[in-house]
Amino acid sequence: MSNKQAAILPPIRVRDVNSQVQGLVKTTLDWIGDYWLQLLVSFAAGAAIVIALHFARRMGRRLCQREGQLGGWGIVIGKAVTRTGNLFILILAAKLVIGFANPPAEVTRVVNFLFTISAVFQAAIWARELILGAIEHRTHGENYTGEAIGSAMGIIRLLVSFAVFAIALIVVLDNLGVNVTGLVAGLGVSGIAIGLAAQGIFADLFAALAIIFDRPFRRGDAISYDSSAGTVEAIGLKSTRIRGVTGEERVVANKQLLEKEIINNSSRDYRRVVFTLGVVQWTPIDTMEALPSMLKDLIEANGMKFVRCGFTGFGANSYDFDVQFDSPSAAFQDFYDARHTLGLAIVRRLNDEGIALAYPTQTTFLNPPAEPDPRPDAVALAGDTARNARPSDQRQGTGATPNTSAVDEDGTER
Repeated sequence: MSNKQAAILPPIRVRDVNSQVQGLVKTTLDWIGDYWLQLLVSFAAGAAIVIALHFARRMGRRLCQREGQLGGWGIVIGKAVTRTGNLFILILAAKLVIGFANPPAEVTRVVNFLFTISAVFQAAIWARELILGAIEHRTHGENYTGEAIGSAMGIIRLLVSFAVFAIALIVVLDNLGVNVTGLVAGLGVSGIAIGLAAQGIFADLFAALAIIFDRPFRRGDAISYDSSAGTVEAIGLKSTRIRGVTGEERVVANKQLLEKEIINNSSRDYRRVVFTLGVVQWTPIDTMEALPSMLKDLIEANGMKFVRCGFTGFGANSYDFDVQFDSPSAAFQDFYDARHTLGLAIVRRLNDEGIALAYPTQTTFLNPPAEPDPRPDAVALAGDTARNARPSDQRQGTGATPNTSAVDEDGTER
């Protein structure tokens, strides 16, 4: 096999460049002389297009001054429109009207070449403004004013600008017939190296952007995660600062925080309280049947929302009932006060009704059991005696110490 040698391009000579420029000028002058009327019409149409595009850019500036327009996105769109360059406007107008004047091939190639470059870079500028505008809109929106992520916009702006203009450069070179395979490969290797070197920083950065756009929580929200809880004070570029309920400040990496199950207590409408009541096992059936209705009236009389109440199981020393109700709001203080008020009201009502709450008991045998009676009717006599015995004779005592619990529906009191 013969080795193929790469073709060597001839050197560029000033004489050749001058001849090509002179040929282009001569061809253009001849075209103007032959099609001057069509050129005047094309020039008028192009001028109208330029005026219309300048008017659109002016409308974009006015749109930036109206904060409430399009839900705040009008400013983002307006900023992108105002970034339309004059060079792009002129070349776009020429591209739209040049075909009417029947230009020579050389002039058409020049216009297409200039339009390709200007259109790609103008699109990159629009994309950059829209991306940065969307991030700023989310960052400085309601409940996000003053976020620490706002101070990181310089880094975000640099990364976005590098990405969009690198893509624009590759697209331009590819449209001009340049082999961009090596350039793309080089950028890919560089990107991989930078990504591996700063993968922790980039992971937290993108996690911060995810928090801004997805909004699982905002600054000022009370959240619970794992076994911790607190109020969000700041969402930064790398971490989120949370003020704990006991006053400490917790700094959690954004990526690590998003990997956990987050409970946003500020987004709830209420908090649910659950009491477990264990009544003594000699409570009459009629009393236990009336217990749910009695507790419902008591809960609603105290301004709470009754959910449900019923028998849940047999305890070691009690018959267990669950009663559930909702606090009037999601505020933890309202939940805390409602639990306190209803807890005391339930104990007071049970005492008034003579319903005893069970507590752990234990029976101790001080003497061994008596020898069984050998008489044939002894078993029957023992059974009759047990059935006629009063329940009060079989217990050691009752008290008003409740076997209760009160928990939030998510298992926390945060």
